[in-house]
Amino acid sequence: MTSSSFSDAVPNQNQSILIIVMCLIATWVDDPTGDAYKRHLARIPDYFWVAEDGMKMQSFGCQMWDAAFVIQAIISSNLAEEYGPTLKKSHDFVKSSQIRDNPLEISVKCTEHTSKGGWTFSMQDQGLQVSDCTAEGLKVALLYSQMSQELVGEKLESGCLYDAVNVILSLQSENGGFPAWEPRRAYSWVEKFNPIEFFEDALIERDYVECTSSAIQGLVLFKKLHPGHRIQEIQSCISRAVKYIHDRQNPDGSWHGCWGICYTYGTWFAVCGKTYYNSPTLRKACAFLLSKQLPDGGWGESYLSSVNILFCLIYEYTNLDGNRSNLVQTSWALISLMKAGQAKVDSTPVKRGIRLLINSQMEEGDFPQQEITGAFFGNCILNYSSYRNIFPIWALGEYRRTLRCA
Repeated sequence: MTSSSFSDAVPNQNQSILIIVMCLIATWVDDPTGDAYKRHLARIPDYFWVAEDGMKMQSFGCQMWDAAFVIQAIISSNLAEEYGPTLKKSHDFVKSSQIRDNPLEISVKCTEHTSKGGWTFSMQDQGLQVSDCTAEGLKVALLYSQMSQELVGEKLESGCLYDAVNVILSLQSENGGFPAWEPRRAYSWVEKFNPIEFFEDALIERDYVECTSSAIQGLVLFKKLHPGHRIQEIQSCISRAVKYIHDRQNPDGSWHGCWGICYTYGTWFAVCGKTYYNSPTLRKACAFLLSKQLPDGGWGESYLSSVNILFCLIYEYTNLDGNRSNLVQTSWALISLMKAGQAKVDSTPVKRGIRLLINSQMEEGDFPQQEITGAFFGNCILNYSSYRNIFPIWALGEYRRTLRCA
């Protein structure tokens, strides 16, 4: 490790800042004037950022993940012409962030799954594909391909799109679901040997509703725009993935989300697959969301929804203290209801939520930072600082389009 580059020394998503510092020290011990140490040192600032409450140190970036959502939020607003330069720069980032070649280790040692054509959680030099990041990257690349090249730049080559599809198809599990990083290779009972008291499902890959939904959405759009590539395999993949999501719906109509808090997040992803429009599954999902709407028109779910599953084995939606609304979760719920067609059945609940978003915007256009809405491994939380602006914009954009079409 002492002579490795930064991307070689930090090979996966879940590295901690401790590992990064250890790699830095190792390269310094090996050669304090060497190129490897200098390359590590130059990347240290990437792990610092300033929030409202001071300096933070992050373990890994989420540049690609956030960019994909920002792009979709702006496009949903029908303001692409006004924000053309922003979209063009983000298009360049999306194209440059795609992994174009497999690492040498795959051909030499077969230690990792194919990554050519995938997108990572952060940027290309991270090197490890993620199923939902690849699907969201594919989706935004396809959205860009339908826009004026004068506005957003040259579209991604078809071969690169095909590579992304190949990665997605290669990751699907036998049950139709999608894991995050690589195919499932172990039985679930292996988790019984998990020595970590507070991390759930930390030893093996498992399937996620969120990853499965992203894969569905990316493949559905690809099939529409590129109907000649692996069409039978894509259709089979979509059908199996939809069945997986159907089978994972809870009796109350919700879905459990693993990478966000919790039932609001999982339900947003499941509904936004859109392949099962107007079904009993969607009607149950809408009923669940409407049952959780607060008097002010918003939604607010506590991290305890995730923690209670791990420690108390209670599968129960838990409101934030004082029944406060959270604008990100409110946006997830609103987008879900609009995608499911609820606004056409009864627009009142949606209008109440939209009014809360509008009234919560601050003078400079920003939305306030509230409770953290990201989660992982059962009881750990992730701070996505951009979510507070991305999802209210996205919800408002969807409402504007839905209202025009109504």
